[in-house]
Amino acid sequence: MYSIPRIMIAGTHSGVGKTTIATAVMAMLSKAGLRVQPYKVGPDYIDPGFHRAATGRVSRNLDTFFLGEEGVKELFVRSAAGADISVIEGVMGLYDGIGAGDEGSSARVAKILRCPVILVVDARSMARSAAAVVWGYANLPGGIPVAGVVLNRVGSPRHYQILEEAITEKTGIPVLGCLMRNNELHLPERHLGLVPSVENKRLRDTVETLAERAIQGISREKLLNLARSAPAISAEQHIFAVEPGEPVRLGIVRDNAFNFYYQDGLDLLKALGAELVTCSALDDETLPEDLDGLYIGGGFPEMFIEQLAENRAFIDVLRRRVEKGMPVYAECGGLMYLCQTISDISGQKFYHGVGILPARCKMEKKRVALGYVTATALVDNILVKKGTVLRGHEFHYSTAGGPDLIPAFLLKKTGGEDGHADGYASKNVLATYLHIHFAGSIEAARGLLRSCARYQRFRRGADN
Repeated sequence: MYSIPRIMIAGTHSGVGKTTIATAVMAMLSKAGLRVQPYKVGPDYIDPGFHRAATGRVSRNLDTFFLGEEGVKELFVRSAAGADISVIEGVMGLYDGIGAGDEGSSARVAKILRCPVILVVDARSMARSAAAVVWGYANLPGGIPVAGVVLNRVGSPRHYQILEEAITEKTGIPVLGCLMRNNELHLPERHLGLVPSVENKRLRDTVETLAERAIQGISREKLLNLARSAPAISAEQHIFAVEPGEPVRLGIVRDNAFNFYYQDGLDLLKALGAELVTCSALDDETLPEDLDGLYIGGGFPEMFIEQLAENRAFIDVLRRRVEKGMPVYAECGGLMYLCQTISDISGQKFYHGVGILPARCKMEKKRVALGYVTATALVDNILVKKGTVLRGHEFHYSTAGGPDLIPAFLLKKTGGEDGHADGYASKNVLATYLHIHFAGSIEAARGLLRSCARYQRFRRGADN
């Protein structure tokens, strides 16, 4: 059994200010000298960057669709070691999951981890009615208890007094404090959501301001008391109970253009025997030496397309390595980069990509895909055999097509019947809009590293 002080910060709905409140609380606790381990429910890549800025620790994703109940517990307990408190930011509204069920929801994760839930309520244009909102969330049949409330966008001290009195009197649930309305303080957004932390040059100042506002408006003592009231939980090692295979050197393209990776997935690759070597498609002129494979994650290549296109030295080296047989796995933004051409954010001006994929990539005005999917491999590829079914997530505003594409997967939305072909597969390249979590797809992780090991043996034989 593990005694881990913990809280979840969940919202009544998307846009309520969960990320702002969660980042403010994390920053406040860190400023008090506590070691704070952050988490995000669901497949989000962007919010964890703000968590890291607030705590100095890598945020982890807790996702029941990818990891299952035991996987969520294992990864939580594993990463919480050494922290004084764990703070989990929810996803969407507290009870929102896949369809009408609770799969993937904050409530499901809170139930699995027996975690006190703090509900964030947007107080704009609301007074006594806030009590009805809180009561409804706390008393939903089959729901979970609400341990406390934090109010966001409160208009004045008098407004807060009215809200606090109504909620406490009508529900018995304590109000832990609030953040006052401030139209000048917000985390910037773009087409995929909040601007990633690696691009937000003013982030340090923003986090410092959020910490000060939380110190002024939210009770640290009450938060800590709730976190310490969480009961001990048990967890067994399943995902990381693995034997490493052949040691390989796997390159990870990680920079402002490509930074969407699940840390636990990278940790699993290391546990399976991979030495991870980072590089930049923006700033490096060449790939690291002696790589046995390359992983290009998602991100925002369309925001850096001119710089990416101008770095012909890196592109030329990458093309030569692929021609020699080096395995390359590219997710979403990585797929876009490997196309022959890729448009800027307007979708009107095109630039040269790497040119490995026989496709043109174009940014669209509307979101093309969002949601969990199951992916069936249409051909053997460097991760899995034909017919293998993986779980993943799609989220993109671009399309990539061409007459010579060999689709890699058939993607189906969870609960849906119709599917669509996705990606590209060749002997040593797999590019797809699909995001997978290697910690929830261990065989895919093993498959990638086996492909790297085969190339390593070939490369060493060729050198001799």
